[in-house]
Amino acid sequence: MKHTMIVMMGGQGAGKGSLATIMKSEHEYKHIESGALFRALPADSEIAKIIARGELVPDSELFKLMQSQITNDSDIILDGFPRTLPQAQWLVAEYADKFDIHVLYLNLSEEIMMFRINKRIKEGGGRADDADTAAVRRRLDTFWKITVPAIEWLRTADGIKFSDIDASQTLDGNMEQIRAALAR
Repeated sequence: MKHTMIVMMGGQGAGKGSLATIMKSEHEYKHIESGALFRALPADSEIAKIIARGELVPDSELFKLMQSQITNDSDIILDGFPRTLPQAQWLVAEYADKFDIHVLYLNLSEEIMMFRINKRIKEGGGRADDADTAAVRRRLDTFWKITVPAIEWLRTADGIKFSDIDASQTLDGNMEQIRAALAR
């Protein structure tokens, strides 16, 4: 029997990390957050500099990182990967035969994304690059221009389960939707 791979997709502030944490408390998922893996690198590394500018890490680096983290001996939550159409296509080509892949698209307006990013800054949380408004703008533009086409491709990809989640709700409301989607 194949293990499950849940792919959490959505813009900044959609709640991917918070929801993944709740999901891990309810089921033994291995949580792979690509951004956290890269942010753990030294600040003077080339990848850290790319991220600080609000740009995407090159696919070749991401593919190596993902291959080193994804093992087919447990259920997995991917958070922050894929973000581009080539990455989504690579993920399906590499892993659709090894996992039951279920994409959860945490759909949220940009207005709510900005509200949540600003809230986590004010509360002392969030990422270092959240305080850089130009970097936040680039991340949002990248999401709309580059990640949304990947999401739309995954919506109709063969062998992939896809669920739209209205991420504007509370964490409890979002989790209710996720539980219902995963039970289908």
